[in-house]
Amino acid sequence: MGDLDELYSLYGDPEVTKYIPDAPRTNRETQAELEWFMNGHPRFPEMGLWATIHKERNEFIGRCGLLPWTIEGRNEVEVAFAIAKAYWKQGLGTEVAQALVQYGFEHLQLSRLICLIDHNNQASIKVAGKLGMVFEKEARDEYGPFLVYAMNK
Repeated sequence: MGDLDELYSLYGDPEVTKYIPDAPRTNRETQAELEWFMNGHPRFPEMGLWATIHKERNEFIGRCGLLPWTIEGRNEVEVAFAIAKAYWKQGLGTEVAQALVQYGFEHLQLSRLICLIDHNNQASIKVAGKLGMVFEKEARDEYGPFLVYAMNK
């Protein structure tokens, strides 16, 4: 819970949440999300969202994790991350995403990972490409359309 203020500040930046349609919008919603993931995802405790800490500065710069979803009847695991704007264009999103892929494939023994990306989010599309993910399809949920990029182990 010590990261609540920083997480709320992250979500309070409209540029950070521009492509996260279900991002918390209030302090209470942010606290509820943080509590939801305190011990990992409730159904899959080895997954969830975690604080992203800058190595050299030892400070909170975002959140990242692996999120289980069911998309068009298929169980999937998303590589998810959000980095504070002050840290954009430094390769940190790619570094975080690479670590998540490694964790998912090596530690959790997952065979497939995806990224769910808004079609206008060029930065995340570039990160997915750097990971070796390829565009698979367009999909839609209650928040609207999105692109699915995927990779197999």
